[in-house]
Formats: sequence, structure tokens, C-alpha cells
Amino acid sequence: MPERKYNISIAGCGKVAHLHARAISNIPNARLSGVWSRTPKTAKEFASQYKTRPYSDISQMVLENESDLVIVCTPHPFHRQPAIEAAEAGANVLVEKPLASDLKDCDAIINACKLRYGKLGVISQRRWYSPVKRVREAIEAGKIGKPVLATVSLLGWRDKAYYDADAWRGTWQMEGGGVLVNQSPHQLDILLWLMGDVDEVYGIWRNLNHPYIEVDDTAVAIVKFKSGAIGNILVSNSQKPGIYGKVHVHGENGASVGVQTDGGAMFIAGSTGVAEPPVNDLWTVPGEENLLKKWIKEDSEIFNSCDPTVYYMQCQIEDFIDAIRNDREPAVTGEAGRKTVELFTAIYQSTRNNAPVKFPLKHEPGLDGRQKFITSNK
Repeated sequence: MPERKYNISIAGCGKVAHLHARAISNIPNARLSGVWSRTPKTAKEFASQYKTRPYSDISQMVLENESDLVIVCTPHPFHRQPAIEAAEAGANVLVEKPLASDLKDCDAIINACKLRYGKLGVISQRRWYSPVKRVREAIEAGKIGKPVLATVSLLGWRDKAYYDADAWRGTWQMEGGGVLVNQSPHQLDILLWLMGDVDEVYGIWRNLNHPYIEVDDTAVAIVKFKSGAIGNILVSNSQKPGIYGKVHVHGENGASVGVQTDGGAMFIAGSTGVAEPPVNDLWTVPGEENLLKKWIKEDSEIFNSCDPTVYYMQCQIEDFIDAIRNDREPAVTGEAGRKTVELFTAIYQSTRNNAPVKFPLKHEPGLDGRQKFITSNK
């Protein structure tokens, strides 16, 4: 008997939704069964392009096309409503990064999925990069001993044309933040995946050279992990041209492993491609120091043989389908997505308070403690 096809609907028809639609079309046991947008005209145009049906109501979409999964692709502060409506209608939910712009919305989405026994995941497709998985496997195998130090660097550039391209960009109310909320979640997720839970954060954000936006274009932070390890975060949209994104982990035995997740320029959905393949750029595991050239060649060949903007999205959607089929948790859960939001929220709160922030964070008004900045920019 042939395997049944899983019905996948998309909520939100912006630039990144096109990548999801293309990824779904490549999955043999999946079909794009419907799309929803806050703007009916956009939904109709998107549905026409991908030969599916537009909807003006999420519950109706889930019930009529028997959606197994709804992928939420709306702007970050607007993830809550479609995610909850999809869950309440009986669908599993996969949300574009970040899970939400604040912890209150994260918890509302998580609770809605739990109440209906639905699965919840958050897009973090860079976990499927071969060099990222190699770092994780090295840590799990004990090749660097206990991880004791980690660094994240994300240096890139966003110009005025980028912020003018969509009305929601660059504002507290519509985007929920800047480089921390929009560009950094992939690297922050990988950091937490490799290092575990956070105990305390001291952070500072600034807007260095984008006076036409309200939000952060640069942030730095010192992180204390519950394991006793420490870390450093440096992320910026102020470096022209875009340079790279790196996650490095150093172990107690002196060995280090690392990955450059992004190189050459920062990817912009719908506007640019991926400039350079992700590679292991740091590897001092005893006996494996000379493997970097081999891995870089192999990983680059794989990366260049596909459309990476779609393929790794496809990998994560396939993982989610398998989670539905085998009744397991997806590789990137809603709780994992919440931890990323908690981390960047702590950096905002630390800047506001000019003090370290202990975990777990508590709900606060105004995007979990960003009210000071929201108010000052009205």
C-alpha cells in the first residue's frame, strides 16, 4: 500500500513562504493543500502560483483540507494568532523562527498545542547542515571533553532598501526587535542546542548606523550556562558588506570545534541566495586536525548540488512529517524555540536594567520588558 500524503497548509504568504511551498513540492508524501493570508488578494495570488486553494479563515482551511500541518510564515509578532487557530482546529504547527517576539506569545502557542495534543516545532534548518551536525556529534562523543566556552559571531549588513521592502521591518511593534529577533535566532538556537540551558545573561544592544529604524542593529552578551560553561555573543547588521556567522565550542581538554554557518553575505529570503557553503572552520580534536580540507570539499559539493534555501527547509519539514507519523517530538520543538526567545529577551532586559538577568525570565509588559524602548520611539 502506498504511503499516504500529508496535507500541509501555509499561514502567511510573504517571501519565506515561497521557500516552504517549494520545499513541500519536493516531498513525495506531502502536498500543499491550502494557504491563508491576512490579505485575501495575497492568498489568492500565492495559491494561483502554487496550484492550491486560498482561504480567509484558518480554522476553515484546517478542517476543509484536513491539514496535518500548518506552517506559520507571518511576521514575528503575528505568529500567535494563526498558530493558535491552527492548533485549536486540530492541526500540528510548525512556526518560522523565532517562535514569537515575546515569551507571552510563546507560552500561548505552546499551551494551545498541548491542549489539543498537537505537535509544535520551530524552523531552524541550519541544524541539518552537515558541519553543524558534525559539531554536535563531536560534543556528544566527548571528543572535546566537557564544553566550557562557546562563542557566536554574526556580522552582516542590512541597508535602507531592506527595511523599506516590508512595512513591518525595523519597528518594535511590527518586527519585535532587530538583529536579535530576525537574523540571530539560527545561531542562538545552535548555541543552545550545543551548550544547554542558560543561567544568567548580561547584554547590551545598540543601533550603531541605522537611524531610520527603531530597533537594534548590534548586540553583545556574556552568557553563563547552567553547566558552568560561559559564552559570548556578538551579532550585528552594521558590518558592510555582510561577512559571516560562526558558532565555536571549546572543551575542557583544550580541543575546539566550530562551524561557519553563513559566509560571504547574509541571506535575504526572496532577494539573495546563499553566498558560501557552511563549513567546519575550526577543528582541533586530537587525530582529526587534518580532516578539515576533506570535510570542506565534501560538504561544499553537497551544498552546491542543491538549492540550499529550499533543501534544508525540506529536511526539517520531512523530520516533522516523520514526527507525526511515528508520534514523536520533532527535532526542533516549541520549547527549544522558546529558549531562543528567552535568550534574546534577556539581552533586551539586561540593556534596559543595566544589570545581569537571571533565568528563567518572567513575563513583563511590552514585548517582555522592551516597553521602555517601544515607548521612547513612539
